[in-house]
Amino acid sequence: MINLKKKTIEDINIHNKKVLVRCDFNVPMDKKTNNITDDRRIRAAIPTIEYLLNNGAAIILMSHLGRPNGEANPKYSLEPIAERLSQLLDKTVVFSNDDEVVGSKTKELAKDLQPGQIMLLQNVRYRSEEEKNDEAFSKSLAELGEIYVNDAFGTAHRAHSSTTGVADYLPSAMGYLIAKEAKVIDDLLNNPKKPFVSILGGAKVSDKIGVIENLLNVVDTILIGGGMSYTFIKALGFEIGNSLLEQDKVELAKDLMKKAKEKGVEFILPVDVVAAYEFDANSEHKTVTIEEIPSNMIGLDIGEKTNKLFAEKILSASTVVWNGPMGVFEMPAFAKGTKQVAEAMAESNATTVIGGGDSAAAVEELGYADKMSYILTGGGASLELLEGKTLPGINAIEDK
Repeated sequence: MINLKKKTIEDINIHNKKVLVRCDFNVPMDKKTNNITDDRRIRAAIPTIEYLLNNGAAIILMSHLGRPNGEANPKYSLEPIAERLSQLLDKTVVFSNDDEVVGSKTKELAKDLQPGQIMLLQNVRYRSEEEKNDEAFSKSLAELGEIYVNDAFGTAHRAHSSTTGVADYLPSAMGYLIAKEAKVIDDLLNNPKKPFVSILGGAKVSDKIGVIENLLNVVDTILIGGGMSYTFIKALGFEIGNSLLEQDKVELAKDLMKKAKEKGVEFILPVDVVAAYEFDANSEHKTVTIEEIPSNMIGLDIGEKTNKLFAEKILSASTVVWNGPMGVFEMPAFAKGTKQVAEAMAESNATTVIGGGDSAAAVEELGYADKMSYILTGGGASLELLEGKTLPGINAIEDK
């Protein structure tokens, strides 16, 4: 169960207070130019920032970016984030370029920060203590502010210093983004409009076992695509050539399909796939039924008949949630399945929820983002909530 009875920014007095806000600015960057290639996560934080500004707070923002492995690395600096935020807010965001994150320079800037001003800390993962949820580091972050707000849904499943540790030392609340995204998933699990269709893709069954088991209690139909589908196809007794297989999960796949049948849930696998001779964008490929995958080929996308079948199910649904691509969508030859699922969801009149990660990137890239009801900003956090788990970043917040 998701505990939604947590304080939000509207439940606390922030006037003339220094508010420390954990955002999720872990955005994709162009490796050569260091330019931001998708600023959706930055834009998602703006409603919370504007509320705090309009109510007289001084704002200290913090986030991670990439995996600098506990060391200062200019490649993972948050300076481009400060520049983009300044543009979006039409207001200067002071960047504290401090390799220690909470060194004397940062402490000085935070101390002098006035209501209506904003500063951004350097990447919290420059410090190895961050991911260890180190008490001393949590405390030093907390000392910069007077109130802690978590608005980073994408990292709410991590118990780190900036996502949970700080809440031990300051009054705390949820920002608008984290409150909204938690509610979206809570509604999916507890109050969905029926028929409810779930689409699951991506590489591995093992990543989605808990999600499938939990969704079997609430959905009417599960559509399975992506690399994970071949383990289920194998479980049906078909040969899958060189396609991705988790051999140790074949029995589990059989068990999940049996459970679905017992619960009256439609469990739909691809009926045809696009198979190639090599895992290569230019490899020769053809569409084959799942009974006829050649031994020397790899399934890399769902086929045309499957596309139509999945689209029919999506278009007849009242609620659809999607997590994970249908094929290797980075390669144009194997992106059609993912594209057609996105198209069907865009055309649907259902409540459509994209569960972050690759699915969110695909929808954005294909130009369907504004046609979806909700695009969640965190793939990992979404999956854990769909699995029925609780998130440390939400649990750490004070109850109302």
